[in-house]
Amino acid sequence: MPSFTTKRSVRHSASDMFDLVADVDQYPQFVPLCSALKVRKRTAGEGGTEVLIADMTVAYKFVRETFTSRVTLDRPDLKILVTYLDGPFSKMENRWTFKPTGEKSCEVEFAIDYEFKSRTLGMLMGAMFETAFRRFSAAFEARADKVYGRTA
Repeated sequence: MPSFTTKRSVRHSASDMFDLVADVDQYPQFVPLCSALKVRKRTAGEGGTEVLIADMTVAYKFVRETFTSRVTLDRPDLKILVTYLDGPFSKMENRWTFKPTGEKSCEVEFAIDYEFKSRTLGMLMGAMFETAFRRFSAAFEARADKVYGRTA
């Protein structure tokens, strides 16, 4: 199963970065390949968590796919877990963790494991997904700089 993991040290607080990633409604504005995102449902979870059911549409050239995920926003532990519910994957899970390294800095880790149902779609989208994942962290960091301002 393909997977990708990246860690970045950023000049924004872990809380700010959590809020930025948790604001899924804004993804079409800056996330690579995300052409649309609709939150179907928001509910309170256990222990201060919030659970979203969301449809995300990814598009690249002539390929357009929509998939549904459960997004668990765990603010107390500064973690976000995304589990796949429906769409072109046979499996997909991604995790975000935000570890404070200072008052206005943190380490952001993004990890994803996925597998397409269709071998053809996997071959077609696989290389493009890998490129997009490499750009994800940079896109969120650039968005944080825009929303929160650059810090020295």
